[in-house]
Amino acid sequence: MKRTNSCSKLGGGIMGFDRTHLPETVSFFEGEGLPLTGRGKWRSTQCRFHGGSDSLRINTESGGWCCMACGAHGGDVLAYRIAVTGEDFITAAKALGAWVEDGRPAPRNPAPLSPRDALTLLASEANLAAVAAANVGRGVALNAADCERLLVAVGRINLVREWYQP
Repeated sequence: MKRTNSCSKLGGGIMGFDRTHLPETVSFFEGEGLPLTGRGKWRSTQCRFHGGSDSLRINTESGGWCCMACGAHGGDVLAYRIAVTGEDFITAAKALGAWVEDGRPAPRNPAPLSPRDALTLLASEANLAAVAAANVGRGVALNAADCERLLVAVGRINLVREWYQP
């Protein structure tokens, strides 16, 4: 699907984000190790947010995604990258090849979550970390997927801290 350019002007120059450089949806998700099943514009794959085997639905035209079990959702592959890695917008856009350097410093944006949503996210990720710590304390070894998810949680907690740090 061809995407339109959504670069925006700022002070006569062009900001670095160029939506047309985002990877194609199917290639992106399959490159993340998430094979898409089904036919038509909405396809299914596993959800990395809660570990479901086929509950994440992907819109192959827009890149939008939504887990039918845990409710994780976003509008495109960039939103997915941010949600999974905890990266900020610019870092994720650069990693996906959609940030075009124009020689100017990146703009400082306000936190992408409201304080209420940030607290909800912190509560969820802190709960996950607490459960993992309790399991380790009882001698239960974390498997690779649990360790990876714990690192994502830590990244998200640190990202919220950075957003709201004075």
